[in-house]
Amino acid sequence: MVDWTDARARMVERQVARRGLKDPELLEALRQVPREIFVPEGMQEFAYEDSALPIAEGQTISQPYIVAMMISAADLRPGDRVLEVGAGSGYAAAVLSRMAAHVYAIERHERLTDQAAAQLARLGYDNVTLRTGDGTRGWPEAAPFDAILAAAGGPAIPQPLKEQLEIGGRLVMPVGEAPRDQRLIKVTRIDATHFEEEDLGGVMFVPLIGEFGWNEADDRRPAEPRSFRTPAAEPTIPQLIRQAAEPLPSPDAPDFAEPFDRFAGARVILLGEASHGTSEFYRARCAITRRLIERHGVRIVAVEADWPDAAAVDRFVRGLPQPSDAAPPFHRFPTWMWRNEEVQTFLRWLRDWNLERPPEDRAGFHGLDLYNLTASIRAVLDYLDRVDPEAGKVARERYGCLAPWAKEPQAYGRMALSRGYAECEAGVVATLHDLLQRRLDYAARDGESFLDAAANARLVKSAEAYYRAMYYASGESWNLRDTHMFETLCALLEARGPDAKAVVWAHNSHIGDASKTEMGVVREELNLGQLCRQRFGAQAALIGFGCHGGEVACASDWDGPMEIKAIRPSLPDSCERLAHDSGVERFLLDLREGMHADLRHRLLEPRLERFIGVIYRPETERWSHYAACSLPQQFDAYVWFDQTTPVAAIPTRVEAGPDETWPFGL
Repeated sequence: MVDWTDARARMVERQVARRGLKDPELLEALRQVPREIFVPEGMQEFAYEDSALPIAEGQTISQPYIVAMMISAADLRPGDRVLEVGAGSGYAAAVLSRMAAHVYAIERHERLTDQAAAQLARLGYDNVTLRTGDGTRGWPEAAPFDAILAAAGGPAIPQPLKEQLEIGGRLVMPVGEAPRDQRLIKVTRIDATHFEEEDLGGVMFVPLIGEFGWNEADDRRPAEPRSFRTPAAEPTIPQLIRQAAEPLPSPDAPDFAEPFDRFAGARVILLGEASHGTSEFYRARCAITRRLIERHGVRIVAVEADWPDAAAVDRFVRGLPQPSDAAPPFHRFPTWMWRNEEVQTFLRWLRDWNLERPPEDRAGFHGLDLYNLTASIRAVLDYLDRVDPEAGKVARERYGCLAPWAKEPQAYGRMALSRGYAECEAGVVATLHDLLQRRLDYAARDGESFLDAAANARLVKSAEAYYRAMYYASGESWNLRDTHMFETLCALLEARGPDAKAVVWAHNSHIGDASKTEMGVVREELNLGQLCRQRFGAQAALIGFGCHGGEVACASDWDGPMEIKAIRPSLPDSCERLAHDSGVERFLLDLREGMHADLRHRLLEPRLERFIGVIYRPETERWSHYAACSLPQQFDAYVWFDQTTPVAAIPTRVEAGPDETWPFGL
């Protein structure tokens, strides 16, 4: 369950206060008003995102920061009477009501007026008066007003609103020459006939419809350019992409991976994906990785998968014996992410390649993630029982704390939150510490098994903290997870020696530099790519992937069945739409400094970028799956597939059957 009070507090701190709005009364008002009740059913999870959200009648509830900025610009004072034009959901009126003596709010859609009135009454905010009408006319019988805020943009400030301002009153409104191309203007009434204007910057609001604003036809007409300041000869960003893009053949073509040789000198090459269910992304990563292994000495393939599941696959590809009681790997949701024909084809190739080489020169396949708590506990205990039975008894006692929660670790997080402390933390940390303290002794007996046991102990330690953090703050749990992935990658490199090189397969959200995206700037999240850049510098190559449309394997909810869904065309002015408009079907775009300087400069401005995970909800795509990113700072290169297809999933069955031998049945 979401802690809405905490979500509001984090929104105020990260989205408002850190952007320079410090008025304590404004910040407290934002903390008080429950934004989640003003958004439509099914959208509550996005209530505190740093973006506007759709409401009924084709309108929006403004981005929290924009609401705060407009209220701050209005410079409210004790006892002020305020007019709001375009009440919409009623959220801004609710915030204003916590600061002003009385708020008058006009909304042209009766349905929205009724909904807003109901929510305000539910909250007991009785100093707000609402009515349905033409907001451009103002509210003459209630005038004059100390402040007027318009939550919709017009071609000019309506004269009736200016006339209804008190002397010294402030009016804040978006104004522009086209319905959706606006500047936020602050007007202060100096005396009966004089007004002072201040431009607060570019914004985009829904059009202000009314007698002194736009008409309905204006709202439907596409916005035209405000001016012709940009010379026609200057190339557009899609044209620059077309010039810089290096066309790629199909991922199955023998020469597909050749252009990626430029990154082979890096110690860590991170290959992303824009979804967890797209065949082209998997096949491209397989082709690039195969070339890096064959020609450039890469011997570590580290993937966004749980260590114990990937360890079973690693034993297969390196020709190592499997435990007699080993469970089939990758049976937990989302099974299609790794149990698919694309991965299976690669693993069979890797096994064949490995078996032609001595054991010390074989490439491994390793998991970086931390979800499979049960299997990791079992692996640590089995290892210690073999090499140090006394240590095994101690570890079994320590891990016993987690035993009731191992199959449903989320329940441990809820328990830890309700009891107010980390009940199992000390034991799991001590077990990892003891294991690492004795590494020389254990590794001398069986170095390969020690690496596996240490990774599993590290997973248990990180998973305990991760599931506990899930119930405090999503950002903290994300950071714990990606830090664990980074630590596991570093342990793999250390075990292989100073010249070891790794390729990483993970989602764009993990391998792009989070500090150059909304994730890091707004939500204070770090990720694997950022940590690799900080540790390895130019020896880390971050390569993102993207697409415009097609189909994807995904689910609608966590633990839900796999579905094949159509991918919506990318949003206008998103990174993906710019790539699509280049007209190049498949390409590699080198984004490193010194390459394509004009394009790189034009792409530095943050734009929306799509992130589809194992869950895809097209109906809320803008808010579920897009975040602002600076593409050339986030990635060193970008791989583009305009249209994509879903992975070919290999189903699992409860009963024994041929597929249970995946990927071992050759």
